[in-house]
Amino acid sequence: MSGVARDQDVDIDLGQLVRAVWARRLRILTITLVGAGAAFAGAKIMSPQYRTETRILIEPRAPAFASTQQINDASAGPLMDELNIASQVQLLQSADLLKKVINDLKLYNLPEFDDAASGSAMSSILVKLHLKKNPLENPPEERVIDAFVERLQVYQVPGSRVIGINFTSKDPKLAAAIPNAMANVYLSTQSGAKLDSNSEATRWLEPEIEGLRRKVSEAEKKVAEYRTAHGLLQTNGTTTFPAQQLNDISAELTRVRGDKANAEARAQAVRNALSSGEASDTLPDIMSSQAIQRLKGTESGLQSQISDLQTSLLNNHPRLKSLRAQLSDIRTQIRQETQKILASIENESKVADLRASELERQSETVQANSARAGEDEVGLNALEREANAQRQLLETYLVRYREAASRADSNSSPADARVVSRAVEPVDPYFPKVVPIVVVAAVATLIMSAIVIMLTELFSGRALRPTDAASETIEAEAVVEEKHVPQAAPIAAAAGRPVQPSMLAVVADDEDTIEDVKVAEEAPEDEPEDDNEFSVASVADYLTGSRAPLAIAISPTGDNGSAATVSLTRMLADAGHRVILIDMTGSGYPTELMAEDPAALGVTDLLCGEAAFGDTIHCDRLSDAHLIPQGQSDVRRAMRGVDRLSLLLDALAAAYDLVVVECGSADVAGVSRLTRSRDVEIILSLPEVEETIFVALMTEFQAAGYERVVLMSGGEGAEQTLGRAA
Repeated sequence: MSGVARDQDVDIDLGQLVRAVWARRLRILTITLVGAGAAFAGAKIMSPQYRTETRILIEPRAPAFASTQQINDASAGPLMDELNIASQVQLLQSADLLKKVINDLKLYNLPEFDDAASGSAMSSILVKLHLKKNPLENPPEERVIDAFVERLQVYQVPGSRVIGINFTSKDPKLAAAIPNAMANVYLSTQSGAKLDSNSEATRWLEPEIEGLRRKVSEAEKKVAEYRTAHGLLQTNGTTTFPAQQLNDISAELTRVRGDKANAEARAQAVRNALSSGEASDTLPDIMSSQAIQRLKGTESGLQSQISDLQTSLLNNHPRLKSLRAQLSDIRTQIRQETQKILASIENESKVADLRASELERQSETVQANSARAGEDEVGLNALEREANAQRQLLETYLVRYREAASRADSNSSPADARVVSRAVEPVDPYFPKVVPIVVVAAVATLIMSAIVIMLTELFSGRALRPTDAASETIEAEAVVEEKHVPQAAPIAAAAGRPVQPSMLAVVADDEDTIEDVKVAEEAPEDEPEDDNEFSVASVADYLTGSRAPLAIAISPTGDNGSAATVSLTRMLADAGHRVILIDMTGSGYPTELMAEDPAALGVTDLLCGEAAFGDTIHCDRLSDAHLIPQGQSDVRRAMRGVDRLSLLLDALAAAYDLVVVECGSADVAGVSRLTRSRDVEIILSLPEVEETIFVALMTEFQAAGYERVVLMSGGEGAEQTLGRAA
């Protein structure tokens, strides 16, 4: 690319693209005009095509004189079904219908429908090269039908029972005549099919009706003869004489038994009144007797006279005695009349009993006759069912015959369709549309010309420019080199290698907030006087007990501290823990110690998007621990996405017992970018402990909110109790 280094990030200069297009505007305009002119010429050369349409509505149609029942039956037919509409579409495209239209309009005489007869030079060449079948091999009728079908389109209007018939032709009159002719032939065919169906029904029904009439007459004659022979005469049209007689006797017997029970109850009531001496004048039978009423009136008069005379006469007075004798005689007469009434009631009961006995005897006789009549009725019912079935079938045939005979005329059987829109002769051609074709061609030519110019600018590199981030990165590199040169190796490692700044220091560089990496002064050659060292094993025991998911190791002294962190990771893996180490150092020393392949994909490749998450996890070559190496991508480019490291650590913490991040000689600002929480283990890996460095680092981390700061030395001394910052 022109003016852009290969290792720089570039961006597309949209302004340059617009300027390039504008600089070549005359060329683009010329090409556009040429394209529009070519499209106009091509549209004018093409033969115009005219298209018209006829629409047919599929609906059940009954004759004008049809009954309401016939209209309802027609409307409930299968014509409303979508499949039947599709069937009518296929019927309109049938070969028989097309042939009739072709013959009626004599289309076989028109060259438009037989282009193969005249032929063309190109067609002849293709036929000779056997790339095309010779159309003259087909019969003329088939060639006309093929040309007709190519110009024809029959379809169902979506969501309706309307069928559209489209036809395209060079002749506008023919384009309108053919759809109308197809609609007329279709309606005539449908009406003729109905007439044929009615004629066939009439011819078939005539002999069937004659035969049914004879069968009905014979069946009714058999019923009458059977009824007479077995005495199954009907009384009221539905019941036979024995059955009616049995019903009458049963009703009379019920009534007589009721009268008997009533007479016995009345007689018992009179007896009870006579035996107990109670007044019997409250009984209905006693009260209804005229003699009793007269005697009761006389008794009342005598009692009244006696009561009046007792006030003025003595009890032994002859007048009182005479009246008492008359009263006693009246009461005797009342008792005698009561006895007569009782005897009359008892006689009614006896008569009812005799009547009931006679009716029971008659009922037994009639029941026997009715049983025989019931057996005879079985055969009668069979004959009547046969006669009724024949009669109903005859009536049905007669109704169908009358309907079919009434539809024998062509006007009486309309087709189940009607034309709702007839084709008219078009004025404007359907194809080609000159204006739309020219406009589309001009716009397409304009767009394609602009695209070609833009692609040319892009491939030449003139429309590419370095990104602002890349420019800032170059300046930051110069600043970092100036500020880090004096302290590139403030503390020598065990192997004599200079201390490299951590990868996290690049984050501050990219944000234009570069700060000096806090490292201790060069360690003195002599050992510290105190022997207070914290071994790797003690730190491993502490991490096992605390069950911390994340531990961030800081190695101010460089690679010897990173080597101690590697030892810690391997010791935890040997103890059976699932542990992974992430190499965030500037030197990549943990990768050298643990990775099988020093060029393995790692954290920088993941952050740059050049490697998948699973491809960056590798096994330690000397233990069961896992490793995410430093990677091969540019560190500064990778550190622009350092904020995503917290998501990476959360995912690893869910899969491993412990995640160890070796940050090298990082400071508090860089460590703060790794995790959102301050609740992590901070391990200060100082193989040779110097109190000044340790106190300074602990003070910085505590001030930043990290309270769990652990010291780890790489010495071979005995393990001591783990200390923590207060």
